[in-house]
Amino acid sequence: MRCFFVYNPVSGKGKIVKNLDYIVSRLKEKYDEVETYATKCAGDMERAARDAVGKYDAIVFSGGDGSFNEVVQGVGGSDIQPELGYIPCGTVNDIAHTLGIPRRIKSAVDTIVTGVNEMVDCMQINDRYAMYVVAAGAFTSASYTTPQKKKKQIGRIAYGLEGIKKNMKFNVFDLKIKSGEDVLTTSGVLVLLMNGRYVAGMRANNRSSIQDGKLELAVIKQKKNPDFLKKIRAFIALIHLFLRGYSVKEKQIYRLEGSEFEIDTPENIVWNFDGEKGLCGKVSVRVLPKKINVIVPKHSKNI
Repeated sequence: MRCFFVYNPVSGKGKIVKNLDYIVSRLKEKYDEVETYATKCAGDMERAARDAVGKYDAIVFSGGDGSFNEVVQGVGGSDIQPELGYIPCGTVNDIAHTLGIPRRIKSAVDTIVTGVNEMVDCMQINDRYAMYVVAAGAFTSASYTTPQKKKKQIGRIAYGLEGIKKNMKFNVFDLKIKSGEDVLTTSGVLVLLMNGRYVAGMRANNRSSIQDGKLELAVIKQKKNPDFLKKIRAFIALIHLFLRGYSVKEKQIYRLEGSEFEIDTPENIVWNFDGEKGLCGKVSVRVLPKKINVIVPKHSKNI
């Protein structure tokens, strides 16, 4: 079997580079051939993953949630799905938490060598892909606007500070959401589609599975031109959603489950795909059931 190991040398404070020889030697316990490649710029991991499809039996990669998203962008459009081995070394690592993949490098590599393959769902958004979250509105830009230097210095706290700095206005935007026979026309400050248990480092979707062919959608509703008290109420609803989970009883949160959604928003609304800047405006989101072949620990439960 042939393995392609692509890594982001910046993620994880350079830990992958320091452990490169160890990682390669362990991968050779499972694969006959291991080729390595260090990414050079944004989007390079996507390109490398796309080029590797059909040439390698496995793509092993390291980085954060954004790196996982790049790999899924690279392989998502192909009928051939190589097995994916993931070494998480980002700031939050939501996908790793959902899949039960340990954060320690040696433990993650051990998972790749001794783990089992699982086919998991991903999302298609127009002609793009995402693994665990598609979102727009309040705080969603923090994950891709936070400077890398701050992430290294103070970790996930940097996201919170960036979110407060740029999102406390809670801009209200129009929404029209269709899913089967269900139609919602409203305005809100946040729309969130989840395909995993963890979002922003919190267990916001505890009852979900990444193998059930469904998405959970949440909208924090807000009327146009809200006064101060209504803004505070929306902020409280957002806190409830993330700290108490998707099923929390909260009048200001609209919830809907389904496998396909049409969401119409103004053209200036920017979508976040797995923590990365995505498309703008109207999107079509659907589940691709058991599309991605990923290696997880043998005893992962209820992924």
